[in-house]
Amino acid sequence: MIEYNVYCDESCHLPHDNSDLMVIGGISCPKDKVEYINKAIRSIKEKHGVFKFAEIKWTKVSESKYKMYEELVNLFFDNTFLRFRAVVALNKSHLNYEHFHLSHDDWYQRIYFLTLREMIDIGNKYHVYIDIKDTKGAEKIEKLRDVLNNVVGYFYDETVENIQLVRSDQIQLMQLADLFIGAVSYSNRGLNSNIAKLQLINHIEEIGGRSLKLSSPKSESKINILKWIPREV
Repeated sequence: MIEYNVYCDESCHLPHDNSDLMVIGGISCPKDKVEYINKAIRSIKEKHGVFKFAEIKWTKVSESKYKMYEELVNLFFDNTFLRFRAVVALNKSHLNYEHFHLSHDDWYQRIYFLTLREMIDIGNKYHVYIDIKDTKGAEKIEKLRDVLNNVVGYFYDETVENIQLVRSDQIQLMQLADLFIGAVSYSNRGLNSNIAKLQLINHIEEIGGRSLKLSSPKSESKINILKWIPREV
């Protein structure tokens, strides 16, 4: 049995945020490798003149710090035990909550479940950490626990040991997850105003060998992306 930490974050998760898609994703890392990766991230920051505890995130990617972010991407690919999974939920404006008797939060929980489902293997143990996004974080995490218990309850207690809210500015691997989620979101939204971000997306796609705009085969574990489209009513 292997213990894993899973660091999850999201992009464009609000119902009315000028984006017609939402991305939920995460990076998994064997628990015994977490400190090694966190130290490596801090070291890369210091190498490029950034305070080791300063927060790195997709919104901060710029030409002046491009080499640092490129090196962080390389760190992910150089360590085969790190894995990234994201669900790109399309056409938010087409969602018919009333027809399916759902709220926006219900739908959000289901997309979160789709993300985590493919990151969890029965027989191993997982600690899931979710970035605090708003004051409803504690309420959302309780609902997510309920979803996991209801759907995968037959192995939940043994496999997913805990789900915990954390602050991304305090956890290096959470910041790395934000970087990849941001790249997936930026690419799928078709944005092109930031040259450094486009260059970093190209770098990820070149090393990963596939587009961030396409769903991955289930067998692809290094970077696995699912594009989800709401059912027509």
